[in-house]
Amino acid sequence: MTKAPLTLYLAAPRGFCAGVDRAIKIVEMALEKWGAPVYVRHEIVHNKFVVDGLRDKGAIFVEELSECPDDRPVVFSAHGVPKSVPAEAANREMLFVDATCPLVSKVHIEAQRHSDNGLQMIMIGHDGHPETVGTMGQLPEGEVLLVETVEDVAKVAVRDPERLAYVTQTTLSVDDTADIVAALQARFPSIAGPHKEDICYATTNRQEAVKAVAPKAEALLVVGAPNSSNSKRLVEVGRKAGCDYAQLVQRAKDIDWRALEGVRSLGVTAGASAPQVLVDEVIDAFRDRFDVTVELVETATEKVEFKVPRVLRQTA
Repeated sequence: MTKAPLTLYLAAPRGFCAGVDRAIKIVEMALEKWGAPVYVRHEIVHNKFVVDGLRDKGAIFVEELSECPDDRPVVFSAHGVPKSVPAEAANREMLFVDATCPLVSKVHIEAQRHSDNGLQMIMIGHDGHPETVGTMGQLPEGEVLLVETVEDVAKVAVRDPERLAYVTQTTLSVDDTADIVAALQARFPSIAGPHKEDICYATTNRQEAVKAVAPKAEALLVVGAPNSSNSKRLVEVGRKAGCDYAQLVQRAKDIDWRALEGVRSLGVTAGASAPQVLVDEVIDAFRDRFDVTVELVETATEKVEFKVPRVLRQTA
């Protein structure tokens, strides 16, 4: 039986960013250096396949430091942690390694600097997301106010409208965030912003690639986890850019084949915490059913690399 033709538009950049790459490497190197088990506070990155792979090597994932023994190393996830977490680890004389993405750490430093200058912070982010919790936890209670939408801006109660600054989660929708920033600047004209926007290069680049793919494709699949903020934003960006059927899939087994019946053009991308092996798995699943022609749609090239902490670079 001849297979129906399918043009598969593969977005680039896609998949792992430098911060995710570094965080995974940190857990692997910690296991090599200190042996198993190594504890990890929160999923190191939001991807079940990655987390399961590290668990198989001897990583133990917990949600709180209280679940870790004092005598084993603990790694903090790429999303960042409130200041109270390393303080508690130091107090317990634990060996800890911080895998916070350097671009998230940059936001933490920014928030602290503004606070030191007497400014109250407004954070644009998703309530309960570990990155938001970590950033808000850099400053005392009440010093960081969270807004998630343009509507929230109208309701936020500030201490002094003349003494404000804002920061953002690094994995937000670029366009939605621009609308929220505009609303903040309209309501608080003297609000200070970051020197360079907080949304990271990888989030921005992946969204731009989806904007280039979406108009060409009848359907778009984003390979990523349901708790991955940047992956969920790619689905939203795809829909807004003209691709009505945009779905998040963790693995090839999650593809809804009935919904894709008759499709002749498909976009594929992956969130920043999804490995290439899962993208290849999805492409192979389409090759099994269609006569696939892959076209790369590349909007940027990435050469960013982050060093792992010195404690892991030093030999025992």
